[in-house]
Amino acid sequence: MNSTPRVLILCTHNSARSQMAEALTRAAAAQTGLPLDVHSAGTEATRVKDDAKTVMSELGLSLDAHTSKTLWDVPDAQNFDYVITVCDSADAACPAYGGQTTRLHYPFPDPSGQGLERWPEVRDALAVQFGAFVEALKAGMAVPAGVQTD
Repeated sequence: MNSTPRVLILCTHNSARSQMAEALTRAAAAQTGLPLDVHSAGTEATRVKDDAKTVMSELGLSLDAHTSKTLWDVPDAQNFDYVITVCDSADAACPAYGGQTTRLHYPFPDPSGQGLERWPEVRDALAVQFGAFVEALKAGMAVPAGVQTD
């Protein structure tokens, strides 16, 4: 593994779940003092959804500078220690990575089109999962293999 682990979070459009997970993972890493190089991407690029920006701002995290991008827009796209998919479509479309990459699938429901009241639930579930991921890395333990429910 690199001295600073590289993490890629993939979703279909890189417009909501992967964007929120990227910001939450960076915040958790900063809070614990763990150096991480975190990126997100989609199998297709669209735009970052306003509802994602709204619910993240409730936590003091801004997605205003974030842009939707594909895997090929990410620096050194084939060199990640962890590739984490957050939707089934991205999991199925994820390209193959070499043996140095740990692939994880943490599926979360898409809150798009369900009203703003659904977004905090998904955001908070992402925070639990990616917080547990960061805590495990910080402690030198195995990262969670599946979605945390507590």
